[in-house]
Amino acid sequence: MKDEQIRSAIHRKILRHHHANVDTLVIDELGLKHGRKRADIAVINGHLNGYEIKGDEDSLSRLSGQVEAYSAVFDRAIVVVANRHLRTVQAILPPWWGVVVCKEGPRKGVLFETIRRATINMGVDSFSVAQLLWRKEAVEILASRGLPPRVLRSKRSVLYAHLVDLIGSKELCRLVRERLKTRSSWRHPPRPFVDGDSSRSVAMS
Repeated sequence: MKDEQIRSAIHRKILRHHHANVDTLVIDELGLKHGRKRADIAVINGHLNGYEIKGDEDSLSRLSGQVEAYSAVFDRAIVVVANRHLRTVQAILPPWWGVVVCKEGPRKGVLFETIRRATINMGVDSFSVAQLLWRKEAVEILASRGLPPRVLRSKRSVLYAHLVDLIGSKELCRLVRERLKTRSSWRHPPRPFVDGDSSRSVAMS
């Protein structure tokens, strides 16, 4: 199974109810670390959740770096993995990550089976979360906190550092999620969800 086949099935089956929720943003290819890494799929609601896809043809050579980037930002993370990669992936992932195996069904569709449910990440890095903001968004938040114009003209890394210093981690994460959700142009286009979902219960709802 190729990535696009798996990704399409994730949107139709696993994320179907998230797409239907107007208070949830589902986005493909969310840039992390200013685009140096990317999350295959991000789900943004009351939490920031990420999915990494590893299909049959994928190499696992970059997985350790991807896990580090995901772990700095996401409250929950899940890897959706072809069966051939399962053992190797389980040896790399932190215990709070969820693991879902994808398999080809009898009609050539994609079936999902939860191997391990995702739990809350206790190691989210506030600075990495702040980096999800566009410069304009960071400036607007800081301006609302009364920072002077000379500070607001600083480079992005300085702005992010001020956000971390001024705002508690929970509040900062909330503000970032809300800013991301206002980016209406990011909302994933509607997909043709089908009845008869053949996936099993998946580790992040």
